[in-house]
Amino acid sequence: MPNESKKALLKKANLLLGDLHRARLRLDAALKQPEDEFVRDAAIQRFEFCFELTWKSIQTAARLEGQDCTSPRTAFSIAWRNSWNDDEAAWLDMLEDRNKTSHTYREEMAKEVFAGLASHLLNFNQLHEALVTRIRAIELELLQPPPASE
Repeated sequence: MPNESKKALLKKANLLLGDLHRARLRLDAALKQPEDEFVRDAAIQRFEFCFELTWKSIQTAARLEGQDCTSPRTAFSIAWRNSWNDDEAAWLDMLEDRNKTSHTYREEMAKEVFAGLASHLLNFNQLHEALVTRIRAIELELLQPPPASE
């Protein structure tokens, strides 16, 4: 991948990771509030923001690694294969929760998803840290001078 396109992808990755950082903080703040219908709905919406930003961050990091990633499901598999997360099943459960909240609304389902958000936040935090570490490593690699040809 030419350096200029890699630089553009790095810029995109850093923007996404910054947005994800802020979204995680807002989800955490919502989860610290006493639960009621309004807080539950707000936390679920913030979870959806985190979910979308996470898979798009993985997608961008995967592109930097030369890997194709076209959906959340493939994103989480790639993240697992690249050791950016250590629990692929948890991410597939999260995908299921996101699909539930995006396509239907039932009070019982909302309560069930809300109950799992603290665990999801831990996974968002761990993956965010892994992606930030990998992106920083790629940036450092890009700054290295090319090997001298003999």
